[in-house]
Amino acid sequence: MLIYILRRLLQLVPILFGVLVLTFILFNVAGGSPAALMLGKNVSARQLEEFDEQRGFNKPLFFGWWTSTRAYETRRDTPFPLAWRTVEGARLEDDRVRIEQAAEVPMAFAPRAGLVLRWSLRYRTEGRYRLAWTDAAGPHQHDLPPALDEGLFSVTIRSGGEGQEGRLRFEPLSDHEPPLEILRLTLERRMTSPWDSQFVHFLGRLFRLDFGESMATGQPVLQMMREGIGPSLLLMVPIFFGELLLAVTLALFCAWFRNRWPDRLIVVASVLLMSVNYLVWIVMGQYWLAFRWNWFPVWGFESWRYLLLPWLIGLFSGLGGSVRFYRTVMLDEMYRDYVRTAFAKGLPLHAVLFRHVLRNAMIPIITQSVMALPFLYTGSLLLESFFGIPGLGYLSVNALNSLDVDVVRAVVVIGTVLYVLANLVSDLCYALVDPRVRLK
Repeated sequence: MLIYILRRLLQLVPILFGVLVLTFILFNVAGGSPAALMLGKNVSARQLEEFDEQRGFNKPLFFGWWTSTRAYETRRDTPFPLAWRTVEGARLEDDRVRIEQAAEVPMAFAPRAGLVLRWSLRYRTEGRYRLAWTDAAGPHQHDLPPALDEGLFSVTIRSGGEGQEGRLRFEPLSDHEPPLEILRLTLERRMTSPWDSQFVHFLGRLFRLDFGESMATGQPVLQMMREGIGPSLLLMVPIFFGELLLAVTLALFCAWFRNRWPDRLIVVASVLLMSVNYLVWIVMGQYWLAFRWNWFPVWGFESWRYLLLPWLIGLFSGLGGSVRFYRTVMLDEMYRDYVRTAFAKGLPLHAVLFRHVLRNAMIPIITQSVMALPFLYTGSLLLESFFGIPGLGYLSVNALNSLDVDVVRAVVVIGTVLYVLANLVSDLCYALVDPRVRLK
């Protein structure tokens, strides 16, 4: 068995790696800029750059020597910063900047000292223009040759700190030069290593179990999850095992009285339970059982009594679907040949149900149950939010409301890892309950 487990773990490594890549893309690419989401749109470019630098978001995504900087930021939808509109001697058009006299490239802020920057220019002109800049070594200049079709130029600059280092200035060589059209202008920052990327940084933190700090509270995310996992498990584990035991018992009861009134009554009750929305159960339970009749506490997490009502709501709200599923499994087994053979041998009904039907129905039961185990640690978003239980579900809701990306990403990543490992656990359970399954 140990050899099988090691082999399965090796097989799960590519799957787990693919899940981590997909999670990284969803949070770092599809979700947009975490700095803009957290800090808002009215902050300065320097604040956004400092936020990205503190959390590693200013690195290349996967691999590369160069990465963009907010000191002069360009995007596909806005190839030129709107600050060009305020530059005297330049006119910003839809897809280019037209320069007719001396003009300086607008930068949001001066890059910090010690950075290696690269300006890349794509231009078109019939005139003669000079490009001037200053770096840590002093002033420099370069004459741009006329380019009727398209000209290219790039320059690498080492920033000297605050001041004018790194800024470019376009100067016509005479008073009546034809305009210079800038088709594309980008500023990039050189990395110390091509592997110094966001994805490598993300994997390194995962291996160290470092999920960063909460953007809202400033606490370590791992510490917040340690504090929240206890209440979530206290809430969800009794609901899970109670619902499993009760649903399987009722499904066996339906199989015992199949096609008779107890079976039909349980089916009708299950459909009614499935038809009522989860939120309705919470609101009705809080209003009638807690507020009006004062049977349970309404809000808080001070003792086990505060969990009684959430337990009941969680148990009965999901019971209908589980009973319908397990009933279908049990009835499917009841019509198998081995059941008819058992009855033909004179075995009583309870022996057939518990010794044969239940044992052969364990494969789908295990599949449904084990796949639900990874979600126990996340708790219940609605139950924890409505009853004030400080678990991971409550933590996730607050993180979503406050756009706390690091917390949400930690919950998602751990959930996906547990879900992948649950596949291995289900295989082991299959071998334990079914002698026909062999671990090879």
